Amino acid sequence: MPRVAVIRKAQFNSAHKLWNKDWSAEKNKEVFGLCANENFHGHNYTLEVKVIGDINPETGYVIDLKIVKDIIRDEVEERFDHRNLNLDTAEFKDLNPTAENIAVVIYNLIRAKLDSKYDLFIKLFETEKNIVEYPA
Repeated sequence: MPRVAVIRKAQFNSAHKLWNKDWSAEKNKEVFGLCANENFHGHNYTLEVKVIGDINPETGYVIDLKIVKDIIRDEVEERFDHRNLNLDTAEFKDLNPTAENIAVVIYNLIRAKLDSKYDLFIKLFETEKNIVEYPA
């Protein structure tokens, strides 16, 4: 059977501050600009989870997208939606919550729950114009 990609979209809203604790406040503001706002800022993230695999000849599915939906809900939405990533999540306690790092964290969370027979790709829209893909 041919390999096909299926994609499930989701959204979550989170606040964060980009900050390197080893730098001065001046350097953080110089590098991260408004994203280093001491009172944080938020994004309405859009997530695309692409799963690639063989079509199952019995079901016609690569994977039941309800399975993907449930993994996203359990591993991403319940963990990050309406949270301050810097303050409310273990994943970003010591990791700067850039879009790049968020995408890698999400990939690892979903990868741990998805059968290894599938390939997985994450696309994270931080804004309409700022998009991260992992793996690249």
